[in-house]
Amino acid sequence: MVSFLMWCGDCSPDETPWDGGTFKLTLQFNEDYPNKPPTVRFVSRMFHPNIYADGSICLDILQNQWSPIYDVAAILTSVQSLLCDPNPNSPANSEAARMYNENKREYNRRVREVVEQSWTAD
Repeated sequence: MVSFLMWCGDCSPDETPWDGGTFKLTLQFNEDYPNKPPTVRFVSRMFHPNIYADGSICLDILQNQWSPIYDVAAILTSVQSLLCDPNPNSPANSEAARMYNENKREYNRRVREVVEQSWTAD
């Protein structure tokens, strides 16, 4: 198994609460890649409806919609898209999903806290 630590610096789209964040991810590839997806996890602390407390990501292309045509760029693009367009109906973090649905202002404030912490995190 091969493991990579990737920096996703300023990977978030402009004009979202994620704008300006710098987040660490690990991508682990085993011998079944590209027939099986890599394991992708955030090392950075995150607050998002589709990211578990351990940093693992609930994302269809990393699970039941995987295709060998996906490369690292496609994975990172999908993760970036997920940050701004969560699926609160498939929550990995029920608090974030509830807040996203019921109190978007507070959700955005919590996300901005995570973004600001990403600037000083090791």
